[in-house]
Amino acid sequence: MVETEYFEDLLNPTDTPSGKEAGPGDSGVGSPISGAEVGEVVRKLLGGRAPGVDEVRPEFLKALDVVRLSWLTGLCSIAWTSGAVPLDWQTGVVVPLFKKGDRRVCSNYRGIALLSLPGKVYSGVLERRVCRIVESRIQEEQCGFRPGRGTVDQLYTLCRILEGAWEFAQPVHMCFVDLEKAFDHVAREALWGVLREYGVSDPLIRAVRSLYARCQSLVRIAGNKSDMFPVRVGLRQGCPLSPILFIIFMDRISRRSQGVEGVRFGDLRIGSLLFADDVVLLAPSDRDLQLSLDRFAAECKAAGMRISTSKSESMVLNWTRMECTLRGG
Repeated sequence: MVETEYFEDLLNPTDTPSGKEAGPGDSGVGSPISGAEVGEVVRKLLGGRAPGVDEVRPEFLKALDVVRLSWLTGLCSIAWTSGAVPLDWQTGVVVPLFKKGDRRVCSNYRGIALLSLPGKVYSGVLERRVCRIVESRIQEEQCGFRPGRGTVDQLYTLCRILEGAWEFAQPVHMCFVDLEKAFDHVAREALWGVLREYGVSDPLIRAVRSLYARCQSLVRIAGNKSDMFPVRVGLRQGCPLSPILFIIFMDRISRRSQGVEGVRFGDLRIGSLLFADDVVLLAPSDRDLQLSLDRFAAECKAAGMRISTSKSESMVLNWTRMECTLRGG
């Protein structure tokens, strides 16, 4: 099946570095999974969603009472204690959705991954535990996938920066950076090390890694299913854990690329604003912006990320008309 080959290649990019593998970790397992944690995640499941490979629907889980839900808590506890999860929890069903263009071209389709609902409940419990540890460590410049923050916050901040600069006749040089298929290029072994840097415990890292131990997918078109194929690189599409894992990974890239003076905003100097994988670099001059872009591009390359030069744009706010030409990474 041509579509299977396309999505297998898409989900397994070959230019992602292996990174430094995290150590085996401690033998302890930390706090056991509680029924309250599982119940909270189940209550927030949205109905009407398509099931994963195991055909378990959200309505089934939401209809269970506390006693009957204990079987799922037991499954999650076994997964946490053993550091292993059922293969169904690691299996994604990819459903191609047409975007635009020629329907015969595979790249004109977006693959939507459907995951096991019990597996997503377990992932949701882990996501809450990871968030409690790393939320305070992530830079204020990142507003993607964070509670109480959104695109409006970044738009407001950028507008205030530009208004202040215009009032005092200070130029602002900007580069809006687009990353190619960012979720699919996260190097997993490097990610485990990053989680440890951000204070995530070894038992929790082990639990997260278990969801990727035998990660695989199949493609489903009009009810027909392809053969399974392994997915060895990138974050799992549709997994509750993926957003927080991604912004941790991006936060490390952003921190390592700092060092160039940003634009003044009150008593602060702001060199970048991020919303998940959408990044705008800010600098007071074209020279500083080029330095900032070079550093950011170098860190992205080292982490296996690629900047899309065709989709990235530069912009200058200045009282006098000028041209801004940047070299891509």
